[in-house]
Amino acid sequence: MNIATTTSSIPSNLDLAALSQGLFIDNKWSPSRSGNSITVIDPSTEAVLAHVPDATVADAARAVSAASNAAGGWRDTAPRTRSEILRRCYELMIERSEMLAMLISLENGKALRDARSEVAYAAEFFRWNSEEAVRISGEFGIAPGGANRIVVDYQPIGICVLITPWNFPAAMATRKIAPALAAGCTVILKPASETPLTAYALATLYEDAGVPAGVVNVLTTSNPGPVTAAMLADPRVRKLSFTGSTAVGRQLLGEAAKSVINCSMELGGNAPLIVFDDAQLQTALDGTMIAKMRNAGEACTAANRIYVQAGIYEAFTRGLVERMSALKVGNGVDPATECGPMITPAAVEKIERLVADAVKGGARVLCGGIKLSSKGFFYPPTVLADVPSQAAMAHEEIFGPVAAITRFTTEDEVVANANNTEYGLAAYVFTNDLVRGLRMARQIEAGMIALNRGLVSDPAAPFGGVKQSGLGREGGQHGILEFLEAKYIAATF
Repeated sequence: MNIATTTSSIPSNLDLAALSQGLFIDNKWSPSRSGNSITVIDPSTEAVLAHVPDATVADAARAVSAASNAAGGWRDTAPRTRSEILRRCYELMIERSEMLAMLISLENGKALRDARSEVAYAAEFFRWNSEEAVRISGEFGIAPGGANRIVVDYQPIGICVLITPWNFPAAMATRKIAPALAAGCTVILKPASETPLTAYALATLYEDAGVPAGVVNVLTTSNPGPVTAAMLADPRVRKLSFTGSTAVGRQLLGEAAKSVINCSMELGGNAPLIVFDDAQLQTALDGTMIAKMRNAGEACTAANRIYVQAGIYEAFTRGLVERMSALKVGNGVDPATECGPMITPAAVEKIERLVADAVKGGARVLCGGIKLSSKGFFYPPTVLADVPSQAAMAHEEIFGPVAAITRFTTEDEVVANANNTEYGLAAYVFTNDLVRGLRMARQIEAGMIALNRGLVSDPAAPFGGVKQSGLGREGGQHGILEFLEAKYIAATF
């Protein structure tokens, strides 16, 4: 394993203090009512990056009021005007992409190359939805009995509370904000307290792009339960969009049910990656490295269980060990880094627990497998062979750079194993037989299937899962529908 030893300081042109000057409410920066703050840590060095305001229930009420005051004007803004503002958000993200990527690497720890890819992906949601904003159309028909016409009008759902995770601090925000604004909704964004600086940098960008005051509000809090519950209890709030763990999603659904709030949920995953004997070995290895090691494995779509057919098992395993062992581990902002740190010490401890459990059950460690002793929250790229089906990592998200490989023989066997989970977000299949690939895509219980490729996400495609991986879809033509209500008008004329 290669350790990237060069260190990188915070660039002189990146003013972190300016990004943490307050809560962003009604296009104004203000301290929290409590005066308390949240400390933001660089997971690569464990150094303090900044302090951001710690919002209270009273601050949340201010944000809802700002969104409510702006709602009517934004709803009535011409679709073309909304479209042009969203397009400007895209252009500014591209102009500021290097600054945003550096910021993401600093507070999240992900390798700079991954951060750059995230910014490009995040910006695309503004470009895509700027085009969708002018294509919201209704429906017109004749009732079967002929007595009246059926008119369907699509209207903004109202004020939206958006809650995003730490692993993609730019993309998870824009994937929600862009369609909400395109639909004519106003929003309150609550980013993860581990990675709030990217959200505040983007808040400044929205203002520069011409987003009116109150349309986008951003608040950070270390006490998300009461703050979120207070917003969901406010009758002016009509939508909750959440990305995060299934456990937290269940709690939020319970809170939303009290006020019958419309919910979109992008929750946990346990993605199977299946390699058949007839797969192109190098294609399968290339795809596996992307599916497993994008963002160092800290992704809900990450390949969590790797099933390899017996005939290709040994060659695939050798190839994966070679590639994983060669990855450079180091500070996220170092250009040489290919695998950055985990987000917190707790994340490393979870990985250690899952690896130890698998080894106890008979798994073999082929590379990595021991926590690094350097400063920062690092865990090395690791390959485990012969991981038993009863291992905890076969049922829990690893959320780290650990490839867990299991041998299989028949198609029926691997389909049963792939579906033996409460989750159903993404799956990956590698085979040269297109008929088999499409058959597998139908049989696997997942919202997204990647066939002979390791990347499934695309702003132009619906992103979401089945079973306990979530409700609703983000991206594509489906994403904007999550922020619209269909109103039926019966008319005689």
